[in-house]
Amino acid sequence: MFLQANSEEFNNHFILPDLRSLFNYAPLTVNIIINEEFIQDNHCIIIKNSKEEKSFIKELKNKISNIDTTNISNRESLKRVVQEFMSISSNLWNKYSKCVKITKNSKA
Repeated sequence: MFLQANSEEFNNHFILPDLRSLFNYAPLTVNIIINEEFIQDNHCIIIKNSKEEKSFIKELKNKISNIDTTNISNRESLKRVVQEFMSISSNLWNKYSKCVKITKNSKA
């Protein structure tokens, strides 16, 4: 377990001298706060060298080449182009990717 030295959890311990044993030991109690965290158990992939990968790349190239990048003169036009690119790539990823469940036997 790793705690930051300046965190509230680090300084949350008590030594109980009233419960001292015959051997002059005192119990130490430590409160450990465990935060609940969402762990994703699936992810989407496009299998390398598959027909989906080839179609994804081909369609991505075609759609990106149609984006008008001739007049990027200010921040707003750059933002528009980037958003258009992100929208295209996200839509194509959802179209061609396959969702798989992560298990203890999954490859890294």
